[in-house]
Amino acid sequence: MDFRKLLTGKSRKIVLFVFDVICFALIDLFYYIFAAHSHYINVSDGGLFIRNSILLIVSVFSVRVIFRVYVNIWRYTNTYANLNLVMSDFCGTVLALLLSAIIGTWEGMWHIAFVSSVNLIAALTSRFCYRLIYKHINRNEPDRLMENVAIVGAGQLGAFLVDDLRLNSHSIYRPVFFIDNDRTKAGSRISGIPVFHDGDDVAALIKKYSVSEVFIAINNLDSDLASWLYNFYSKTGCQIKIYDTPVREFTGKPKKRVIRDFQIEDILFRKPLSLEDCAVKDYYAGKTVLVTGGGGSIGSELCRQIAACSPKKLIILDIYENNAYDIQQELYRDWGENINLTVEIASVRDRKRLNCIFKSYHPDIVFHAAAHKHVPLMEYSGCEAIKNNVIGTYNVADMAEKYGTEKFILISTDKAVNPTNIMGASKRLCEMIVQSRIDSKTSFAAVRFGNVLGSNGSVIPLFKQQIADGGPITITDKRIIRYFMTIPEASQLVMQTGAMAKKGELFVLDMGKPVRIYDLAVNMIKLSGLEPNIDIKIEEIGLRPGEKLYEELLMKTEHLTKTENNMIFIEKDVALSRSAVDEKIKILNDAVAAVEAGAERSYIRYAVANVVPTFHEPDEINCTAESSAEMKTMQMSI
Repeated sequence: MDFRKLLTGKSRKIVLFVFDVICFALIDLFYYIFAAHSHYINVSDGGLFIRNSILLIVSVFSVRVIFRVYVNIWRYTNTYANLNLVMSDFCGTVLALLLSAIIGTWEGMWHIAFVSSVNLIAALTSRFCYRLIYKHINRNEPDRLMENVAIVGAGQLGAFLVDDLRLNSHSIYRPVFFIDNDRTKAGSRISGIPVFHDGDDVAALIKKYSVSEVFIAINNLDSDLASWLYNFYSKTGCQIKIYDTPVREFTGKPKKRVIRDFQIEDILFRKPLSLEDCAVKDYYAGKTVLVTGGGGSIGSELCRQIAACSPKKLIILDIYENNAYDIQQELYRDWGENINLTVEIASVRDRKRLNCIFKSYHPDIVFHAAAHKHVPLMEYSGCEAIKNNVIGTYNVADMAEKYGTEKFILISTDKAVNPTNIMGASKRLCEMIVQSRIDSKTSFAAVRFGNVLGSNGSVIPLFKQQIADGGPITITDKRIIRYFMTIPEASQLVMQTGAMAKKGELFVLDMGKPVRIYDLAVNMIKLSGLEPNIDIKIEEIGLRPGEKLYEELLMKTEHLTKTENNMIFIEKDVALSRSAVDEKIKILNDAVAAVEAGAERSYIRYAVANVVPTFHEPDEINCTAESSAEMKTMQMSI
């Protein structure tokens, strides 16, 4: 028999339970034999002895099950697990004493107290020995090449990482020392490993101990510290990795820390917020939720998080079947029979098709994420932006009202603020449609935020591909800045706004600090182990049609109202009437018809400028960019 499989297989809980029962029986037997030959302890009443033994074993092991003692993986024993065992046995012993007194008499209480105490010591000792045996087995694997690693962070997380590396039979890493910024820890040892201060000669220590990789093990690591640590330790020539929990919020699944490579999100952007909220989950539970554009970046993440809220039904609506298929299969893998899921392939332009879908499902909540979003493409194909974004939103909003939808949440963008392109203007028109329906029984609202990291067609996947191809990385302008947010963070905030929406609000999300796209390119090259402008060139290619140097600050406090969530605000905006919005829609429809009949493409741009009062040509904004509050904020942060 392979002893390691016995220790680590599925049967370990049963094996440990049976082992503990045998230990208890032996201890109880030895007590009886000792007492029978002792003048100090009387066990002449064999029936009483057997009764107390049964009461004790049932009480102790029942309470251990209640306290989930056998759920713990004992090769990773920690203080909490040991304390849990002690508290469990204490409660079991008290229970046995009380039952003994109720059934008969306090006689035999020394028997119960003594056996339970020795049994607890035996249980703790057996688990300690278990760890030693497991370590011995793993440390003596033949022909295993090990890499020496240093761990930054001599705290609880660092100590846990050391145990994880030592006890993992497949680990190729040997931790050799800690580095910490706390001078009181310097010179001490944790788990037998020396601790050095980060003010010491780190390069010399790494050379002395032949360290090839450095692991960062610090709780609540913010982007500023992560950036400093990465830049500092990368100069040593070591690979830098982070011991972290992958971000998958709202899933309800256990999260396990992993050793992973640094990502651009770690060093350039704020740490994604953990926004799990029971009230939000309860709001979506039992509801029929429809997500348009459900196969896209934001739409698919919304579907993941909605699935975790136990909806009555989730409907994914998308015109692109491949994207819809991918998220459908992922949700089935994650949730199986626990999710009631339907995929509808349809265009938001098709009113008849939308009518059939809404008539079939009568959704309680609609998240409208379907849209064309690429600025340069929509500059060239402006009619498509109007038909899909504006008319599509109008169609879905009409169906939501017609079939009694409780809430309709539009996903908007910071490009709708003083837009300089057709895409941004189209999203501003979508906001107008939503805001004009304050008289509806359906609660309409819009959520506006900036770029999302890693979304389809965004700059990060483009830069990754350009680096993989050997460069160059192309940026439109070294001065250009943008606001970023992770997809899970944005989606969770959208769900929170959905829960709090009432009538016609335009919600604005706090996007944090702006990021210079040039800095993004530089850091991504460094993360690839290359030198910017040496191994990989960075080239400016000029601003694209309709592009601004900066997106305007979303957080102008004089125009915002706070909500109960300090990440979500409401824009103070005067809503147009339905008739005013309908007039704008008519102008756009006429312009689309004219272009499709042979008029110049620019005609659609003139129409957009006519119906969106805040529309500007890009040069109007870019020529004064250096004096803007956004660009000044960026300069101050450098």
